[in-house]
Amino acid sequence: QVQLVESGGGLVQTGGSLRLSCVGSVRTPTTYSMGWFRQAPGKEREFVAAINWNGANTYYADSVKGRFTISRDNAKNTVYLQMNSLKPEDTADYYCNRIRAWGSSDPGMDYWGKGTLVTVSS
Repeated sequence: QVQLVESGGGLVQTGGSLRLSCVGSVRTPTTYSMGWFRQAPGKEREFVAAINWNGANTYYADSVKGRFTISRDNAKNTVYLQMNSLKPEDTADYYCNRIRAWGSSDPGMDYWGKGTLVTVSS
């Protein structure tokens, strides 16, 4: 059964940092390309960052480029999102998911975890 559990969110001031984690269950193939997505209140879910199966390649949404870093540890079935220089507009629920195809910004699974809430105060 697929299971993804996001954690690490919280309340932080503008300019602060957070590190999110996404742990996959044993049966969740995190050796696929994985990504982070976010959904702000009243807005649609949007792509944030992606990483390929071995962590050698990444790409980001323009809005987070230079501030966020995605990484992974396949031995721990975990994908991370280091978020620096946070802004109020980064406030959202953050989710991980597979990437449909390398280079795309579409999720690869219909399944979504519960997400983790990031709130950036001004």
